[in-house]
Amino acid sequence: MSVAAAAQVPREAASPRPARARRVWILAAYAVVSFLSFPHPVAGRVLDLGWLLVWLGPALLVAGLRGLAPGRAARAGFLAALVAHAAILHWIYVVTVVYGRAPLAVGLLAPVGLAAYMALFGGAFGAVLARLERRGLDSPPAVAALWAALDHGRHWVLSGFPWGVVGYAQHQNPWLLGLAPWTGVIGLSWVSALGGAALADLVRALRGGGGRPRAALGWLGAVALAHGLGALSLALAPSAPAGTEDTVRIAVLQGDIDQGVKWSPAFAERTLEIYEDLTRRAVAAGARLVLWPETAVPGAIEIDPALRERLEALARASRATLVVGGVGLEGQDRDFRFFDSAFVFDPEGHLLDRYDKTHLVPFGEYVPFRGVLGLFVSALARGIARDDVTPGAAPRALRIPVPDGPPGGVSAGVPICYELLFPDLMRRFVRDGAGVLLAITNDAWYGRTGAPYQFLAITALRSAELRVWTARAANTGVSAFIDERGRVVEHTPIFEPGFLVHDVPLRPPPLGGSFYARHGDVFAGVCWAQLVAWIVVARRRAAREEA
Repeated sequence: MSVAAAAQVPREAASPRPARARRVWILAAYAVVSFLSFPHPVAGRVLDLGWLLVWLGPALLVAGLRGLAPGRAARAGFLAALVAHAAILHWIYVVTVVYGRAPLAVGLLAPVGLAAYMALFGGAFGAVLARLERRGLDSPPAVAALWAALDHGRHWVLSGFPWGVVGYAQHQNPWLLGLAPWTGVIGLSWVSALGGAALADLVRALRGGGGRPRAALGWLGAVALAHGLGALSLALAPSAPAGTEDTVRIAVLQGDIDQGVKWSPAFAERTLEIYEDLTRRAVAAGARLVLWPETAVPGAIEIDPALRERLEALARASRATLVVGGVGLEGQDRDFRFFDSAFVFDPEGHLLDRYDKTHLVPFGEYVPFRGVLGLFVSALARGIARDDVTPGAAPRALRIPVPDGPPGGVSAGVPICYELLFPDLMRRFVRDGAGVLLAITNDAWYGRTGAPYQFLAITALRSAELRVWTARAANTGVSAFIDERGRVVEHTPIFEPGFLVHDVPLRPPPLGGSFYARHGDVFAGVCWAQLVAWIVVARRRAAREEA
């Protein structure tokens, strides 16, 4: 037994019940703080305390897991993360029961089931932290590397679901957003975990529980330095001379079509009338490019000649470019593949291009392992397809002609809803030449929960990472314009029809784009390398002690 482990045994054994009770309260506080670190509507306002509480979440989790054996730490980390993320994902109940019409029991269990995926990473955090602690390697930078690596893993393991990644809680921290073009959101997770671990070490040292307060203060100083580097990054970011940057006046439409009637044939005509009216009003306000939300068109453009002619006529009459969300089709004789798509109509009324969503929602747009799971569940997006939606080939920039715009048109990425959660996918739009993101989504599924505001924060990080503006059209909100620093410059209230018009700068490389856009998750790779190195050192120390 190591000296550190031996020193812990008497402390645990001397008073197990108070120690256990205190640990439970600390981990419960972690769950509460994690929930409050992301935006939620309260009494007509949005409560967004992430900038303040984001440091406490990692601090409480580290404090609650210290002194446990790896197995117990894994179980405690799993349960704490399960409770925290089930609370964050409470909106899944609305998705499954209110609009998916699933039984009540499914609605109650669905947030827990999805949170269990996230809790696996909480369990891994506890297990690895305990092993590092046994060998005296649980320093704040080691904790930060562990946390950041696991947050990165949540972006791709089992296709990924990175909702609630702690870095997103920093979306209102302008200094740390300056790091995003270099490190991606994982860098913000790393700084948050570094600050939390250092805070936990400082409190433990001051309470006489071991550790060095000066070292903890030093790592808190490193957190302050990270803020300074972010501010410096913003100050040194390239900018175009006044009057030389191309801009385009873009409108984002918000039809506020209730999910319960969105695919109703009886409401289809009313839906089209709402979007036609919003388009005309936006063009009257000067818009030259009009963006409709995801699946705004209540029909299949490619097999319904009357619907297609109606959209073509609207584009001609408006003398504006339309980018509209709809259902894409491929096949014939009713043997179709269905896509979640964006269609581009030029001011002459020609259908120029179609982008198909490439990263689909598990259990929302397709059922994973359909041969087995398809016997028990079906996808929720029944209005789009009779069966599973088909993914598109790859993210790509679209060349979109705009009246009075750049001669070669606007090079834009058109990410569709769920794709916005994946920074590596999103950077491919910019690598392909996109100078602006035209994001379309349908957040009606979430109801009046915190999800629309949390999704807006995720979208803001994509702009900050890639250094391009984002125009965001959401069916029921939040529709918004986000600048290249990740600041929401204008937004709508949710569940109100309307539109926004804004002059958006086009920022193709070198003014747009970023280190992250060009090179991807280099910082995350460094965190993984550091974590592996610490684990190797821990094993070698264990081998020497056993010898």
